[in-house]
Amino acid sequence: MLSFRNSARELAHSGVDTAVISVGSTEQCGPCLPLHLDTLVAEYFASAWGEALNAYVLPTLPFNTAEEHSSFRGTITLRPQTMMQVLEEMAGVLSAQGFRKQVLTTGHGGSRWIPALVKHVNCQYEDTVLVNAHHGGARVWAQALKRAGLARSGELHRGSVSRAIALFLCPDFVADGEYGQRVPRRMEACQDYVTWDKIAPNGSWGEYTGADAAVVTAEAGRRLLEYFVERQARRLKDHLAEACRVKGI
Repeated sequence: MLSFRNSARELAHSGVDTAVISVGSTEQCGPCLPLHLDTLVAEYFASAWGEALNAYVLPTLPFNTAEEHSSFRGTITLRPQTMMQVLEEMAGVLSAQGFRKQVLTTGHGGSRWIPALVKHVNCQYEDTVLVNAHHGGARVWAQALKRAGLARSGELHRGSVSRAIALFLCPDFVADGEYGQRVPRRMEACQDYVTWDKIAPNGSWGEYTGADAAVVTAEAGRRLLEYFVERQARRLKDHLAEACRVKGI
């Protein structure tokens, strides 16, 4: 694996033709978790895919679409078209440099612009393929939650699962205390209509209580992420190879 920490000469001599583009987010993560958590998750994924594919890993972009969180101080949100324009230009530059295989990964679940971007870039650049690293990964993630003992959290945003991940990735930035609430499942159908302070006032669409402490640990976060990237990396390799075959790359 190579990254932005390597030199241009090292990249030129490496023969690597695969690049990993990662996107995090700077958004509220409830009262006890840091705003850069999604960016840390994206960095973790990017490193894993880079190792699996022997790829060039770019620095993680720390901003994303996060309109639902924009009423909370510190959140930065960009328009979907802004995200797509920036990433399309990145894909074009990388393609011109010979990175014909490109992988997009994110740590932010609200990145709904990804399917449109993947389709557009692949239509614009016939000699380059861009794939979503998380293609088909929902079932793998569900399995990882079970393996980590976190499958029953019922969270949509920054409850027990996010706390376990944060305890693993950035323990020094996790504050003590209970937080969040269980939001009725029917409210998921309304999540795009208002900023989430109207639904989950403290920003956590999910709950963490003292009773969860024995399960919600750094070890649980480690098991969750490691299981996911190990299994998903295999799927990604196969998916990328098939996409290259289809495009004749």
